[in-house]
Amino acid sequence: MAAPGKGFATGELIAARLARVFFDPQCPHCAALWQASKPLRDRVRMVWMPVAFIAPPSATQGALLLASDDPAALMDKHEAALAAGTGGLDVSGAAPPAEALASVKANTELWKRIGGGGVPHMLYRAGADGPYGAQEGQLSTEQLARVLGL
Repeated sequence: MAAPGKGFATGELIAARLARVFFDPQCPHCAALWQASKPLRDRVRMVWMPVAFIAPPSATQGALLLASDDPAALMDKHEAALAAGTGGLDVSGAAPPAEALASVKANTELWKRIGGGGVPHMLYRAGADGPYGAQEGQLSTEQLARVLGL
């Protein structure tokens, strides 16, 4: 499943399942999908592609995630801060690389072009021979496994 856009990957490099997830860092449903995906990382590779449309910090938070040396660990930190009611990563005084901000903007435009109306918006293929699909919204671990054919 080749696709333009930029994201960071979690899961096994050669997993039989691949999903691309457009997410806004300020989205609580995206945070729930992030948590739901963790038990499946041994069987699925997910590429998390930040978009920005919910709140002003979204673009900077997404760019900080893309520019991080360990985006999965930073995403965990971000989600913990968001759950604690502090708004996620502190972006006051943050100056992410212009390239990372441009990538978030490009991801947002791509998401709009493919018909994204809400986040999380997941594009996937359920196995090497499985169907391609798209899914919007929060899923539990069990629902995600079923969608991905695990």
